[in-house]
Amino acid sequence: MKRNLVPEPTTHIDDEYANAGIYDPKILITTSRDPSSRLSQFAKEMRLVFPNSQRINRGSYVVKDLVDACRANDVTDLIILHEHRGEPDGLIVCHLPYGPTAFFSLHNVVLRHDIQDEGTVSEAFPHLIFHNFNSNLGRRVMSIIKYLFPVPREDSKRVMTFANDSDYISFRHSVYVKINNKEVQLAEVGPRFEMRGRYFCYLILEF
Repeated sequence: MKRNLVPEPTTHIDDEYANAGIYDPKILITTSRDPSSRLSQFAKEMRLVFPNSQRINRGSYVVKDLVDACRANDVTDLIILHEHRGEPDGLIVCHLPYGPTAFFSLHNVVLRHDIQDEGTVSEAFPHLIFHNFNSNLGRRVMSIIKYLFPVPREDSKRVMTFANDSDYISFRHSVYVKINNKEVQLAEVGPRFEMRGRYFCYLILEF
């Protein structure tokens, strides 16, 4: 009698993101405890950055409780935002149910209302632009970020850019309008920031 053998994943990425592109990600965004008004505003703006995301107040929840609640509700990724003296300075991405987990430090954070003449935020699934993620680690980081976003429609006018320069990743959020058949005009809608990978692990957060 012949067995139906399931092929082994060719890499760890194939295993962790096996359903990427088949099912849209479902993301929960929260902050460190007792967030400042600026961190709370940043969390609201990050909810607009990631489609299919929901923001909750941290309250007295410990990380293990958050992870357990995410697993029980089929959440694919948990994002936790941190601050120092009222300025957003850290972003944790925890892919569920089994990892990986990545921590990025944040630098030069500019909120939407700090940008002069910011454009209107579209809620369409965005196109993604990645620049200079050529190393093995770079491709790993790109996968962690890329699979936070669903597959966009071809006619989406929304663009997220992640440009790596000396291990600092510049993030820009824009929408574009076609002026004619050959030209488009970009409008930055924010927020904007630089991020730097500080550590990566293959485990889930349990502390």
